Amino acid sequence: MNHAAAITPAQLLAGDRRALARAITLIESTRADHRRQAEVLLEEVLPKTGRSLRIGISGPPGVGKSTFIEAFGRHAIAAGKQLAVLAVDPSSRLSGGSILGDKTRMSELSRMKQAFIRPSPAGLTLGGVARRTREALLLCEAAGFDLIIVETVGVGQSETAVAEMVDLFLLLLLPGGGDDLQGIKRGIMELADLVVVNKADGDLAPAAERAAADVANALRLMQPLHKSWSPEVLRCSALRDIGIDHVWDRAQAFATAMGASGELPARRRIQAKAWLWHELSDNLLETLKAHPAVAERLVELEDKVAAGRIAPASAARQVLAAFLGG
Repeated sequence: MNHAAAITPAQLLAGDRRALARAITLIESTRADHRRQAEVLLEEVLPKTGRSLRIGISGPPGVGKSTFIEAFGRHAIAAGKQLAVLAVDPSSRLSGGSILGDKTRMSELSRMKQAFIRPSPAGLTLGGVARRTREALLLCEAAGFDLIIVETVGVGQSETAVAEMVDLFLLLLLPGGGDDLQGIKRGIMELADLVVVNKADGDLAPAAERAAADVANALRLMQPLHKSWSPEVLRCSALRDIGIDHVWDRAQAFATAMGASGELPARRRIQAKAWLWHELSDNLLETLKAHPAVAERLVELEDKVAAGRIAPASAARQVLAAFLGG
């Protein structure tokens, strides 16, 4: 099937949901002809992107990311926003498909005409973010969505990848404190613009208050990422819709402060350059692995490295020499 034949930039820019879904399927394809078609489509709609607030949401398993996004999304829609959620699911190692279905976990939000939810398998991409999530984000902006949420797998891998494509990085935490915080990587804490302790209701309310205080103390020891914004720690109960309005207000305050200072457009320029280097790195590695001379040597060198007969640095030099014909 020729995915691109059924998609025109006009359809996408008009907000056609089916065209958007097909366009995302196209950019997620690994076929070379589909990649070329996707690049052409992206180039044509690129001038209509960049007008949304991009929010990345991460947190440990069980923290209630989907429940939070549904509650947060309802508030955003009530405020007049068009919301797109790019939910990166854990992937099946056998099929590569999504294991979890975010549309079933955000059933109310998925029925709203102002919302678009797209689950995608994380695949083998480090950082819990699908390799083409950045491109899917741009397509959603072109289709008229002015709030984009990227939900990541969790904090088990290098989840900092999401911070390279969003404006605001929101870290969700469970009630608890002290030793519980040791499971959260310092690098992720340093990237957070908002830290939200979820499930802050009922018997867990005191624990949530202590956790928020512990996180606030930890953040005070870290260097702020932005001149115009210092990270804030909030509490909420997504299940009971308590405190979600305050989280929404602070997200808007972040966008206002970063926009007024000029830091937001500067951050996006840096992200665009980083994206270029990610693409170069990925494409070079794929080209190298597919090179006939490299393919002949690679298995042998991998075996020698695994057996301890050659150092990885030396093997890497030999692979590059084969690739370059030296």
